Amino acid sequence: MVRSFAFTTQGRLHSKDIEAFLMPTLLADTNLFLWVDLEAPTPDETRFYLEEVFHFHPLSIEDCVVENSAPKVEEYQPKEGDLFTPYLFIVIHAVDYSRQDGVFATSELDFFLGKNFLVTYHQDPMRSVSVAADRCVRGAAHAARAPDRVAHMLLDLIVDGYKPALDELSLEIAELEEQALTEPTREVLNRIIQVKKEVFHLRQIIGPQREVLARFASGEFKLIRPHLLPYFRDVYDGLFRISNLAQSYTDALTGILQVYLSMSSNQTGEIMKVLTGITVITTPLMLIGTWYGMNFRHMPELEWEHGYWLAMGVTAVLTALTILYFKWRRWF
Repeated sequence: MVRSFAFTTQGRLHSKDIEAFLMPTLLADTNLFLWVDLEAPTPDETRFYLEEVFHFHPLSIEDCVVENSAPKVEEYQPKEGDLFTPYLFIVIHAVDYSRQDGVFATSELDFFLGKNFLVTYHQDPMRSVSVAADRCVRGAAHAARAPDRVAHMLLDLIVDGYKPALDELSLEIAELEEQALTEPTREVLNRIIQVKKEVFHLRQIIGPQREVLARFASGEFKLIRPHLLPYFRDVYDGLFRISNLAQSYTDALTGILQVYLSMSSNQTGEIMKVLTGITVITTPLMLIGTWYGMNFRHMPELEWEHGYWLAMGVTAVLTALTILYFKWRRWF
């Protein structure tokens, strides 16, 4: 699906769903800003818009089409023979956490940011893109006056999207902590390891993403106007807090794993304690039964008239004394 919008420098919608042959004319108009959003485009649409309309560098097109694992930002300046104008190529990731599946689902969003155009490319429907498009069309706070403003809005919405995912993760960790204390089963152990792996995956995404936003916030790129730098710094600060939160979740999961191992060890100790107690308590019975089970022909006790009852009594007394001793030592 291809969506396109043209906005004036005052942030008002000029036209939408623009015919492709009109785009070069709109790009030449310095009073307009063009946003083209490619959602799960066909190979022909990708080639047409990225190569024939905007003439982007082949390397950035390749990075856009092939899914990247790490966020990044690259600046492209035209050399002799290039048809494109200066632009930034940005790879960024949105995340969503499913407690049912226990995984972070990542969605890649690629930007081509120029002086009077913004091209976004993504395979999956993204809430951040839909919300930004709706705000721009409605003219909310003149959001669409320039492409760097829209780029900031998209980045801000993506970072805000991390918070619900982390809230879900926080609830999951709280449940795991309770289960590790009350039911330290193997299923709980597997769940702890799975969630810890997902948090590590989240931190792998956030780390490079922080570096990308730090470069924006520092004013490294001329395509980002100076008066917008505080807004980009605000987005960076939000992602920095999320990064610290992810680190705290890693520490919490490490603590829960230690609690699980401790509780599991205690359970094993309790089981061994009970088995040992049973063994010791039944020792008098086993000793006497084994002794008189030898069946020697000349055993004086076998001739006793009350030998059977005496053996039973000795066994009962010794067993009772063993139990009382355990209670006195508070082993039971």
